[in-house]
Amino acid sequence: MTTTLDHLEPALSVRQVLTLERVLAGEPEVVAGAAQLDRAVRWVHVAEAADVGVMLSGGEMVLTTGVLLAGDEGAQAEYIQSLHRAEAAAVVLGLGRAFPAPPDVMRRAAERCGLPMVVLHRPFPFAELTEEVQSRLVRRKFAAVSLSEAVRTSLTGLITAGAPLQRLLDEVAQHSACPVVVTNLAHRVLATAGERPAVDDVLRDWERIARQAGGTEGDGWIRAELGGRGERWGQILLCGYRGDTASGRLLADRAAEALVLHRMLGGNSAHTWEEQSAQSLLTDLVSGVVPARQLLPRARAAGLPVNRRTFVPLVVRDGDPAELDRVLRLLGLPGLVAELADGVTAVLLSLARDQDAAVLTANFAARLTQTVVAAADPRTAWDDVPAGMREAQHVADAVASGALDLPAVVRLKDVHLRGLIRLLRDDPHVQSFAERELDGLLCDSGPGEGLLAVLRTYLATGRNKSRTAQLHHVSRPALYRRLEAIQTRLGVDLDDFEQAASVHIALLAHDAQQG
Repeated sequence: MTTTLDHLEPALSVRQVLTLERVLAGEPEVVAGAAQLDRAVRWVHVAEAADVGVMLSGGEMVLTTGVLLAGDEGAQAEYIQSLHRAEAAAVVLGLGRAFPAPPDVMRRAAERCGLPMVVLHRPFPFAELTEEVQSRLVRRKFAAVSLSEAVRTSLTGLITAGAPLQRLLDEVAQHSACPVVVTNLAHRVLATAGERPAVDDVLRDWERIARQAGGTEGDGWIRAELGGRGERWGQILLCGYRGDTASGRLLADRAAEALVLHRMLGGNSAHTWEEQSAQSLLTDLVSGVVPARQLLPRARAAGLPVNRRTFVPLVVRDGDPAELDRVLRLLGLPGLVAELADGVTAVLLSLARDQDAAVLTANFAARLTQTVVAAADPRTAWDDVPAGMREAQHVADAVASGALDLPAVVRLKDVHLRGLIRLLRDDPHVQSFAERELDGLLCDSGPGEGLLAVLRTYLATGRNKSRTAQLHHVSRPALYRRLEAIQTRLGVDLDDFEQAASVHIALLAHDAQQG
């Protein structure tokens, strides 16, 4: 996308011009078109010619004494019509010899056309007004161009350095001094930047803002489309920009150009940005660093239904996030999907209160192959979702620590002792217990490692010697010798249930600590 500086040339409004100190000295009075005072003034033109309209290109504030119009009401009406056809910003009439009072014909014609008409009650050198306005316009244009180039240079440098999307948006937010929001075509929030409280204020009211996002800009809400090659895939919004609109548009366009370039060079897509948005939200939910209540606006703005819902936290091992998202869409289940770590993907379902969470979760799991779906109990309160996400992650960790005969959807009750040990694996007392119980095998990295594997299989099979020998491809006498060596090294009797249980718990703790 490209934007010309001519199209976005910074301007003053008619209202702003009338507040300038030099203009106030002329005692200006708006006699027509008061509702159009926010029109942009691109230039100031002094002209007495009756056919001045042919010399205008639009957006000019025309200054005149009306000396050539006095006494000819037809010429006065045509003069206003000519300015209207040329899309002049306003007409300023200096009262004096030609017109000691505002002419009714011109005033009525201007009111019908919606053309602001201003009269100056005190003699006023037009040269001072043109000098003041022109210099301000030039300074504003120069400032806008400087801002545009500064933003383009900084963003290009970040892209060249391989900076992520968030770093680019942070830079845009720093230049704009307002919240920055990137959305897809459905107005779902993909990324944000800016001071957190201000961003949260925007997201809390996002449903209303999203409905107006495609409407007319105003009150500092400035947008630029994201896309290329005839395809639109999102937009970037400056939310509450305090500078002039033209500068804001330049800034938004430069930001949009950078985001499109970032996508092209990085091979990214709008869908990837959606994944990054979901990953950021779910990571914050799992970590618990940010209170759940503060994450609610982000979840709502990301398109997750949150009002009167049942939330089902899931963690899927060895699942492709894109495939999981496809299954959710296929089943019509609202939810967020994000990869938390290599081979570990979080899924947060948002179901209606009258839907059967267990059945729908089972249907979701049934569509997946060669994956483990760990689920927490459903939550009806958003504040309980982080604990649910951590519970699902804990269950997934417990399943990963050993081969178990488990259902399609694994819950906390299904992981039994192994789940408890995974939960306590970082406790120093548990670590010390595991080291002490297994010391005779852990101190030897040679034969000890082989004996540890035999011990693991022997205990996992319920101390079944035949099955253990078969799995390790050794004869029964050879297995007996290895079991004897294990008992000697550990100083235990594996035929004693309590001693075997103690060693089994220590081995589960050791494996959990080793990940």
